[in-house]
Order: sequence, then structure tokens, then C-alpha cells
Amino acid sequence: MTKSSRGLVLAAAATVLAIGVGCAKKKVAAATPPAPAPVTAQAATGSTTPPPAEPARAATRPASAPPEQGRRAPDAATRARIDQLLARIQDAYFDYDKHALRPDALTTLESDSKELRDIIVQYPDYKLTIEGYCDERGSAEYNLALGDARAKAAKDYLVGVGIPGEQLLAVSYGKEHPVCDDHSETCWQKNRRVHIVAMAR
Repeated sequence: MTKSSRGLVLAAAATVLAIGVGCAKKKVAAATPPAPAPVTAQAATGSTTPPPAEPARAATRPASAPPEQGRRAPDAATRARIDQLLARIQDAYFDYDKHALRPDALTTLESDSKELRDIIVQYPDYKLTIEGYCDERGSAEYNLALGDARAKAAKDYLVGVGIPGEQLLAVSYGKEHPVCDDHSETCWQKNRRVHIVAMAR
């Protein structure tokens, strides 16, 4: 083979090689741009779109509120049980011109107050009224103050056994609404009392 033939062969081989390398570079260059595009799209999506679980939790929060509100007052059966307990807790009586709870008054209040407490504390909107009364002797103003002191003494006792104070209202009727109208110590004793009732609903 002559020198010129060899030169032609080498030139042809170099041309084929150059064409092959150029094609390979074009393929690599064409394949490279799509690779970063998905990564960029995922990063952008992750940084701007909130997780789908967040809206779902927010939507369910209001749904739990009504049952909690419904539990703040007792149903009819529970109210009937409270009324039974209140009927069994007899009036607590006081000595003349006194507002301290006597031993018999403490026994009266203690008898069913713990069961009453266990029910009442479950229903924050349910309230009781403690009414204080006096006998007919003394002025209306004095007896209103004395009846108030008697109602508060009973309230303090009930708070002491665990009934929340905000569920107990102490009121005084003084010498109004007597249970007995005779002018005797036996009758007056019946009027010096506290009486517990469910607050009007």
C-alpha cells in the first residue's frame, strides 16, 4: 500500500470517528436537560403545597365541639336523680339569731351531698340555689342579712365536700315565705333553716 493510500485510509477513519463522537455528544447533551427538570418540579411542589393531612384535621375540629357542650347539662334521667337527692336532703335548721351549722344540720347536709357532688361536677352549667330563712322576730333588713349568712354557711359546707362554688347560688328570703305561721318557738324553729333547690332552668 502506498503512502497516499494509507493517508486516505487514516483520513477516512478519523472522519468516521469524529462523526461518531459528535453523535454521542449530542445524545448525552440531549439526555441531560430532562434529568434536572423533575427534581426542580418536586422541590417547588414540596415547598409551596401544604400537606393534605392539615386541612383534613382542621375540618374535623368543629365537629367535636357540640357533644362537649351537650354534656354541660344533665339529661332528664340525671335531673330526676338530682331531684330525688335534693328531696332527701332535708332542711338544715339553726338556733335563734345564729348562722353556724349545728351538728344535726351537718348530718342533714352530709347524708346525700357526696352523691350529689359526684353528679353535679360533671355538668358545669347545672346550678343549685341555697335559700336562707329566718323566723318572724327582728327587722326585715336584719333577717335578710341573717338568712344570707345561713345560706352562705351551707354553701361553704357544700364547697368543702367538692361541689364547685360557681354552681351554688346563696340567696336570702329573711322572714318571708315561712313554713309555719304560729307565734311559738316550735314554729319559729321550723322557719330558721336553709333549703336547697335546683336553679330554675
